[in-house]
Parts: sequence; structure tokens; C-alpha cells
Amino acid sequence: MRDKQKNFKYFKERHGEIFDAYENFGHLLHEKGGPLDEKTRWLIKIAISAASQYEYALQTHIEKAMAVGCTKEEIEHAILLVAPSVGFPKAMSALMVYRKTE
Repeated sequence: MRDKQKNFKYFKERHGEIFDAYENFGHLLHEKGGPLDEKTRWLIKIAISAASQYEYALQTHIEKAMAVGCTKEEIEHAILLVAPSVGFPKAMSALMVYRKTE
């Protein structure tokens, strides 16, 4: 995990303008991309991060979901819903990440 954080910091420092544009793009999609409420948007992001096995994003999305009022049960449900589409092992890996954030 630490290597990913170091790499992310490196990218931000070396390519700040590109990072800012990318971050703004993500923010605009999240806030103005459609009619979904904020809790639903974060739960979807949790499921996507779980399915892609992107641990750093999953941790971040879990924290942000909790900050906007998602319950532990809602977060766990979003993770479990990944299993039929992308596989039980990916859902279990994501569940492990989630349980570390508790």
C-alpha cells in the first residue's frame, strides 16, 4: 500500500496540472454527473473499487461513504453485491479491506 501512496505523491508533484484536471473531472462527475444522491454514489464507488480490487480507492471510498452517513450494513451490502458479477474471492478480499477500516 505504501508504494502506491508514494507513487501517487510522485505523480501529483511531477504532474500537478494533469492531476488537478483529473481530480476536477472526477469531482464534476460525482457532483453533477446525474441524479443519484451522495450516499448512493459512494456505495457505487465502493462496489466498483471492490470489483477492480483497488484497495486504496476502496479504503478511501469507504471512509467517504461513512462520512456522508452510509451505515456499516449498507457498505457491507455494496461489497457483497460484487460477488455474483465478478466473483466470490474479489468480494471476500474487499470485505477484508472493509473490516480493517472498522
